[in-house]
Amino acid sequence: MQATDLFVIGGGPAGLAAALAARRKGFDVTVADGARPPIDKACGEGLMPDGLAALRSLGVKLDAADAQPFGGIRFVDRGVSVEAAFPEGYALGVRRTILHSRMVEAATAAGVRMLWGAPVEGIGADGVRIAGGTVPARWIVGADGFHSRVRRWAGLAAQPAVNQRFGFRIHYRVAPWSGFMELHWGADCQIYVTPVGEREVCAAIISGNRRLRCDEALARFPQLAARLAGAPHATAERGGVTANRRLPRVYRGNVALIGDASGSVDAITGEGLCLAFHQAVALAESLASGDLAPYQIAHRLLARRPTLMSKLMLTMGRRTWLRQPAFRAMAFEPRIFQTLLSFHLCMPHCS
Repeated sequence: MQATDLFVIGGGPAGLAAALAARRKGFDVTVADGARPPIDKACGEGLMPDGLAALRSLGVKLDAADAQPFGGIRFVDRGVSVEAAFPEGYALGVRRTILHSRMVEAATAAGVRMLWGAPVEGIGADGVRIAGGTVPARWIVGADGFHSRVRRWAGLAAQPAVNQRFGFRIHYRVAPWSGFMELHWGADCQIYVTPVGEREVCAAIISGNRRLRCDEALARFPQLAARLAGAPHATAERGGVTANRRLPRVYRGNVALIGDASGSVDAITGEGLCLAFHQAVALAESLASGDLAPYQIAHRLLARRPTLMSKLMLTMGRRTWLRQPAFRAMAFEPRIFQTLLSFHLCMPHCS
C-alpha cells in the first residue's frame, strides 16, 4: 500500500481538520474511517465566531445556503432571560452532516487521500494496519473519538471521565424565533436550541440520565415546549456521551491524538469543534518541526479556558440556589453576562 507522511485515523471534523492543516504544511496525508460520509453526530451544531475563523483558515467555506447565522447567546431559566451579542463577528448554526460534507470537499480539493468504509485494524512501528495490509506512515494521528482505539493502541492512558453525561438531539421544522442560540436551564438537564436554517432549529438536551429523551425533557420547559408545539421532527433522535476528560499525554513516539480522542470538555461549553480546529493548527506546526512536544504544551493551553468554563457551568447546572441569583444579577446588569461571554470566546492561539 502507498506510503504516506501522515495517516489520520478517523474522518470526522477533528480528523479532517488535522488533515487540512497538515496539507497546508506540505505533508502527504491519508485519512481512513470505517464509516462513509456524511458522518453525523449528536451535537448542538453551533459554530462560534472563533471556531468559524479557524475553519476558514483551514480552507473550509460555508455558504449562506449551508447554515443560519446567529448573533449571540441567551440563557433562560424559570422566566429569567439574559443575553449578550458576540463582541466580534457572528456564529453559524449548521447541520453536522453539512459541515462534514464541506470539510470532505475541502480535504479532497487539497489532495488528501480518503479511505472511506475502511476500518483500521491497528498501528505499529511499521505503520497502520488496514484491509489486511500495512500503510507505512511517518506520523499517525488518532481522531477516532471519545472511545478512541488509537489511544489504547498507543498506550496513552486516559483518566476516568468526570461528570459523564448524555446528549440527545432532534431537528424541528420551525422558523427560529430569535437571532440567538438559547440555553434553557432546568433542575437536572439543559436544552440547547440552535437555529440551523430559515425554517429549522436543532434542540439538544444534556443530562446525567441516560434514559431521558428529548420529548420528555422538553415537557419540563413549558415555554420552550410551546414554541415547538406541533412542529414536525426533521430528523430522528440521535444520542451520544459527553464528559470532562484529561489525558496526561496526547502523544507518544510518532502518534498524536486530537479532538475527543485527546480529551474532552462537557458539551455544555459548546467548545468541541472549536477546540479541535485549533488543535489541528497546533499539531501541524509541531509536525512541521518534527517534534510533537510543542503540541502537548499547546494542547494544554487550549484546554484551560474551556475546562474552567465547563466546571463553572456544570456547577450552575447542579446548584439552582446559585444559578437563579446569578441570572437575576446578570439580567439587572447585562455587562456581567457580556464579560462572561467575551471570556468564554477568548481562545488562546498557540500556532
